[in-house]
Amino acid sequence: MPATGSPLAYRPKPGEIPTDPGVYRFRDANARVLYVGKAKNLRARLSNYFAPLHTLHERTRRMVTTATSVEWTVVATDVDSLQLEYMWIKEFDPPFNVRYKDDKSYPFMAVTLADEAPRVIVTRNRRIPGAKYFGPYPKVWAVHDTIDQLIKVFPIRTCSDASYKKAMSTGRPCFPGQIGKCGGPCSMKVTVEEHRAVVADFVAFLAGGDQRFTKLLTARMREAAAALDYEAAAGFRDKLASIEAVLNRSALVLADDSDADLFGIAEDELAAAVQHFVIRGGRVRGVRAITVDKELDISDGELVDAVLQRAYGDAASADIPRQVLVPVLPPDAPELEQWLRDKRGGNVEVKTAQRGRKAELMRTASLNAQQALILHKTRRASDYVARTTALTDLQEALGLEVAPLRIECFDVSHLSGTNVVASMVVFEDGLARKDQYRSFGIPETTDDTDSIHQVLTRRLAYLDRPDEGDLAPVDTADITTDEPVVMTRKRPRFAYPPQLLVVDGGRPQVEAAWAALKESGHTEIALCGIAKRLEEVWLPGEEYPVILPRTSEALYLLQRLRDEAHRFAITHQRRRRKRDIQSVLAEIPGLGPERIKLLLRHFGSVTALRGASAEEITLVKGVGAALAGTIVARLAADTPPPVVTDGAPSSSDDR
Repeated sequence: MPATGSPLAYRPKPGEIPTDPGVYRFRDANARVLYVGKAKNLRARLSNYFAPLHTLHERTRRMVTTATSVEWTVVATDVDSLQLEYMWIKEFDPPFNVRYKDDKSYPFMAVTLADEAPRVIVTRNRRIPGAKYFGPYPKVWAVHDTIDQLIKVFPIRTCSDASYKKAMSTGRPCFPGQIGKCGGPCSMKVTVEEHRAVVADFVAFLAGGDQRFTKLLTARMREAAAALDYEAAAGFRDKLASIEAVLNRSALVLADDSDADLFGIAEDELAAAVQHFVIRGGRVRGVRAITVDKELDISDGELVDAVLQRAYGDAASADIPRQVLVPVLPPDAPELEQWLRDKRGGNVEVKTAQRGRKAELMRTASLNAQQALILHKTRRASDYVARTTALTDLQEALGLEVAPLRIECFDVSHLSGTNVVASMVVFEDGLARKDQYRSFGIPETTDDTDSIHQVLTRRLAYLDRPDEGDLAPVDTADITTDEPVVMTRKRPRFAYPPQLLVVDGGRPQVEAAWAALKESGHTEIALCGIAKRLEEVWLPGEEYPVILPRTSEALYLLQRLRDEAHRFAITHQRRRRKRDIQSVLAEIPGLGPERIKLLLRHFGSVTALRGASAEEITLVKGVGAALAGTIVARLAADTPPPVVTDGAPSSSDDR
């Protein structure tokens, strides 16, 4: 591409970019595709990437500065751009597009329709030629149990291919056929054509046609009973019971004729978990779990767009339902609908669930997605290989001489400038050491940077304590041995120097912490800060932050440190506020523990209690006018003056 005055030499001239719909690709110096995107107007979309670098999101900036060229392909319609984008993402696997990790642990029920005599099996292999899949199921036993119930109604083949061939060549039934567990031609009870007709009914039932079979069996049972053929009626009754046993495992969630796919999504800055509920005939027939790694900062709608492309890109027409329910509509919802209609050969609607059973089911799917995301993060945190990679990557990114085996993270929290507290959390070898956590009270401060400076100064002071200060008092009166007595004890863990200090915040907080390190003479300890808004890592004295990849284990470790420090600070602050107000109230004559509980329960918060009048307090059971007046006077005298924060936010989490 021709160069312009832009810092990006490969930036094309605006007049060279068409205004038509199309798909674009960013490539690096090795011609590797970094990112694939679609646009209704290529010129308008690409101009966003070539805006001044300081206005771009940090991760978008890293992508465009890593790239060395951009190319595009014009298509006729927006639907064509969607199709081409999906094909290219699948072909090139660009690192800056969202990356999917399908959960392969779930078993499926498969019907081998390509076989001469199709059979039903339990498998985790999704590539059996000509197979029809149902599920996934949460456990293997659940699939086997379902099959055992259904073959009582639809007696289809369950034996292996080897058993089938042997039975057909020898004319002797296979073993499952001898015991009534196989209904294929190898049982010598039906022909291949009759068996395929039963298989078709089996597939139709699992696909959602359960009401038809229930009505048919009910009618046959009544006809048999009317004809006094009670043995046949009992057989139909048992088949109905088997069907009901299967249906009861999948509760009715929508109308009987509802076919839909529902997607519940939970996400954080780096990843997302997707729960895909497959609803056929009004019942949840399967659930698929997907984990998504995000590199660029994308909106909820863009994430939904990417998820739907992934879910239906290679789907057969029969697997696309009439309705797709999503948490938010993607920006190109009409084009997605048209794309799905073309693939299905019928009407498809993409919509959000607003009310009723669909909204309830969406909340259930979203809750499952949240739990799946938590589980994903927990497994990631407990993975030894991942922890080792995180420490190594952190060492390289920050330019450390050794991997930071002991990391301490600090956070400051306050409530409208009052009740300022700070926390210190400790990670060793990538794992939390909660026995090493510390909390700090900050009586006077001006802002968050001053609080950080105070806390770091206090913490670093422990590193300068001489070993003699750790002597343990020993009573030598009863010592009778001639052996020398060791008077020292092991240094407390708090006196151990960390390899890395992390502060929750950006450049101002890092500079305040660095000042504390220089004043204490401990500049050998590495320091960084992580700002929550853009997840950027700041180093002291640097004008620009370090940008770690979204999929980086090092960034994930820093996030865990920051979030744990914030949680610990908030917890300490809440306990302190509760303890403070209860201690103040306990000093008032006539107020015991029970009346204090009633007061706090009645007003709901300390702020409401402090703002209440004597008349309002008398509404509490057991509190008279005189006692209410004493409470108001005592709380007024105990209310601290506001602390000037120079416009700082009310909580360090709001930075």
